[in-house]
Amino acid sequence: MKEQNNFHHVKESTLEKRAHKADYGKEKIRILYKDRDIVVIEKPSGMLCVPYPGSKARTVLSVLTSLLSHEKGSPVPLVVHRLDRDTSGVMMFALNEAAQKRIMDTWHTMVTERIYRAVAENPRKNPLADEGLIDAPLAFNSHTMGYVPPLGDKSAKTVPARTHFRVIERGKTHTLFELSLDTGKKNQIRAHLSSRGYPLAGDENYRAKTDPFHRLALHARTLCFVHPFTKEEMRFEIPEPQEWLLTVKNGAKNEVPAWRKQGKNEKNRDIIQGERKLTKKQISKMDFIEQMKYLHGK
Repeated sequence: MKEQNNFHHVKESTLEKRAHKADYGKEKIRILYKDRDIVVIEKPSGMLCVPYPGSKARTVLSVLTSLLSHEKGSPVPLVVHRLDRDTSGVMMFALNEAAQKRIMDTWHTMVTERIYRAVAENPRKNPLADEGLIDAPLAFNSHTMGYVPPLGDKSAKTVPARTHFRVIERGKTHTLFELSLDTGKKNQIRAHLSSRGYPLAGDENYRAKTDPFHRLALHARTLCFVHPFTKEEMRFEIPEPQEWLLTVKNGAKNEVPAWRKQGKNEKNRDIIQGERKLTKKQISKMDFIEQMKYLHGK
């Protein structure tokens, strides 16, 4: 039975995570490095970085704060950048306000390399080259999800976004990418690759059709930076799960995720937004991300 909450049911993708994610709701972080100014951690998939208004969910910030509370002086971590909830990988926090200010003021010069790995579904046509640059401004819908507006659409307010990509492995069903960012906009990798016909595996919001890993297939693999005070060059790297490459090489099983089936079953019904029903014509005027959110009752 689906749980109801203000006209919205629990997402099918959330139910899948509960069923398949061994550490669902109990994710742990791992401290890779710590000094008096910064701490570098490995973030698990499925954990918010910081709480949103009204949320009492466990977050990277709350778990890290608890871990550090047992140390002398109980340093309090401060946010300097973020990863999406379902993205895993290397993250850095400041441990005092002076470090936070310096890092945020000099982020684009002190961070020398940020590398991501991602598994994306193959497009039906027009595959990307082995490497290149996606230079496409992003707009944001009412749910703050980033998307690439249609060519010639001047109605959406956009921000510059540039993503470098390199193909690591091409398979029959999916492609393993390595990516780096000139700009660090919200949802940038997900929106850019999806706009080129490569939605990330497991990405319900960007119309993925497969979920072979029961998670979003995006991982922040490498973070290189110059220490804000010691000026030491530092590099941290956590490889993505080995199964990603194996799945791309061997081909993913032809399994349609439950949340995709649910979306197909409901695509023709009227959508309830609060207490107001939206017509099909109103829905057709939304950008595709908003459509998906309403279709899945988010």
